[in-house]
Amino acid sequence: MVGLPARGKSLIAGKIVRYLKWLSVTARIFNVGSYRRNDNPHPDANFFDVNNTAGEQARRAAAEAAVADMIKWFSNKKNKVGILDATNSTKARRKWIYEKITEAKLLHIFIESKCDDESIIMHNILDVKTTSPDYVGQDPEKAAQDFRDRIKNYEKVYESLDESEKDYSYVKVTNVGHQVVINRIQDYLSSRIVYYLTNLHIKPRSIWLSRHGESEYNVLKLIGGDSNLSPRGEEYAKILPELLIKSGIPKDQKVVVWTSTLLRTNQTARHVVEQLGFRKLEWKALDEIDGGICDGYTYRQIAEKWPEDFAARDSDKYHYRYPGGESYADVVARLEPIIMELEREENVIIVTHQAILRCIYAYFNETPSDESPWQKIPLHTLIKLTPRAYGSKKEEFPANIPAVSTYRAKGEVEEEAGDKPAE
Repeated sequence: MVGLPARGKSLIAGKIVRYLKWLSVTARIFNVGSYRRNDNPHPDANFFDVNNTAGEQARRAAAEAAVADMIKWFSNKKNKVGILDATNSTKARRKWIYEKITEAKLLHIFIESKCDDESIIMHNILDVKTTSPDYVGQDPEKAAQDFRDRIKNYEKVYESLDESEKDYSYVKVTNVGHQVVINRIQDYLSSRIVYYLTNLHIKPRSIWLSRHGESEYNVLKLIGGDSNLSPRGEEYAKILPELLIKSGIPKDQKVVVWTSTLLRTNQTARHVVEQLGFRKLEWKALDEIDGGICDGYTYRQIAEKWPEDFAARDSDKYHYRYPGGESYADVVARLEPIIMELEREENVIIVTHQAILRCIYAYFNETPSDESPWQKIPLHTLIKLTPRAYGSKKEEFPANIPAVSTYRAKGEVEEEAGDKPAE
């Protein structure tokens, strides 16, 4: 990573790792600040002054330790992408990193995030002062001022990537994707990362996730189908606008509602569209996982009719593909364009299905692929995710409207018994 503080480097680094892990590519961040904090946990802005010799030596030692650990990490051939998260703000520092990387026979990309939009910079400063480990327990206003002073120290020596570094592979993203400059990107994985970067923005926003209301098929414990909402599902649909308002849905910003093409999601979202006036888009890619020949059966019926398939799905639920249908891995593949579009958007409400939300939530939560199909996503609960520099903030807003449980534990042939309020 390359860039001044408060330009979204850590947020971008986290997004790249999250995206790659979601695609089952092993990736890891090596944050130089974490190494530096071992000896200097709460430095003030003077520590980052170019004239502070002791500070410069400490920062250099932290960078050397991070690079050494990253190169060692690559000795395991399963590890594919390491991200050195730091300012790397001078040509001399980047030259040193390039030499260490090429000496280890590794490929590289420098990713520079540039921004002169004061509203975004100020938001990032406010975010960092409340989430950065450097300012834990400190007065927020003093932390913000100290962070501004830190930025000024970096600005004294900052050198942007330019033509003199034309032999490097690099991407320069200016003002949240308003301009993207690409240089010497040659291999497949690098091109995937660049494609992802061209869809990113670092503007503040939130994403709301909700399953459809309880459906007639849910009540009968049948999987799949295209049934209507049950009376309790309709009750949830009516209260969903109120839940969104309670969760802090912005009234003065662009908000869009995404649903699948199936009846139960459109019936759930219709009151949100009518009462709050948001635009709605239907996505075929958000349709529930295809159960193939098992569609319209209960889990108990599937276990009795196709016992070998039932056992195979339990042993590797992520990769198991319903005969004539889909696996969770298939769902992730068809959701990739959704994720790209989601990264381009600002505030989005997604009303869709259990398997789909498991995959989307796994993306934001960095849930391992083998665990994602077993996540509990209860009916009649609104989830609000707010991406931040140091992980997404999650909030839940239960409707307290009873619904059947559709969660089936590994090895069980039926879902959890009884009606449950949102958990």
